[in-house]
Amino acid sequence: MIESMTGFGKGEASLKGVTFAVELRSVNNRFLEISSRVPRTISQRENEIKEIIKTKIARGKISLSASKEDESDGKPSVAIDKKRAKEIHAVLEQLRKATKIKEPVGLEHLLHFSEIFEAKEVQEDETEWKVFHQALVKAVDSLKKMREKEGAELARDSKERIVKINKNIDAVEHLSKKRIPEERKRLTDRIAQLVEDKSVINNQRLELEIALLSEKLDVTEECVRFRSHNKFFLEALQSKESEGRKLNFLIQEMNREANTIGSKCNDVEIAHIVVGMKEELEKIREQLQNIE
Repeated sequence: MIESMTGFGKGEASLKGVTFAVELRSVNNRFLEISSRVPRTISQRENEIKEIIKTKIARGKISLSASKEDESDGKPSVAIDKKRAKEIHAVLEQLRKATKIKEPVGLEHLLHFSEIFEAKEVQEDETEWKVFHQALVKAVDSLKKMREKEGAELARDSKERIVKINKNIDAVEHLSKKRIPEERKRLTDRIAQLVEDKSVINNQRLELEIALLSEKLDVTEECVRFRSHNKFFLEALQSKESEGRKLNFLIQEMNREANTIGSKCNDVEIAHIVVGMKEELEKIREQLQNIE
């Protein structure tokens, strides 16, 4: 089953007071491109995060954003370096005495020195990764379901258009075969008008010219190839693999056959049908830009 490359998925998981909410957004892209914005405690797991997504998503530009709620988040993330604070206080006291400043050294003076503060090292908790992993898997599954649902709609629409094109091919082939005897009669009548004495007409040469004309007008080979491409296209729509590139290639080949048929059949009615087929192919091609 084909998938669309656009979609949205969300997953949430909680354990031991830790809650993660993960959101995934996917848009068209030639390859798989993943960007993530996660809490610091999970940031070192970037490669693992990408591998989890890659197991189920083949193409598309994926944006991941995650938020964390922790019941223990009220704990300060900054600590005081007491030893450094005392050293700085002592130096300031010496400076105060040396300059005979009466004002005592206070907290406001120490706050000018950032060295007295140190950031607590952010360490990953296995519980956090476990919770995040659960939320991520749920988000990926949610995204994939949405992409599959939209892909099914695209496949249904494309299939209807291919069925319509096949009917047009039948009409073109019928009109093409019908035109050959008509052109034969037209050519014979035209020569008869130009030559008063019909006995001088070289029937063998006339038959040769008519055969060459018939070959130019015959689009049976193109119609057979066109139907073959359509058959493979419909099969690819039902494939379980990612077939976006294959479908795009087949559409190109279908357009090639349509152009050849249009150039060979010098007929208004056939030309009108060919224009209709190319319009349907263009609509399919536009939809394929969104298929994985």
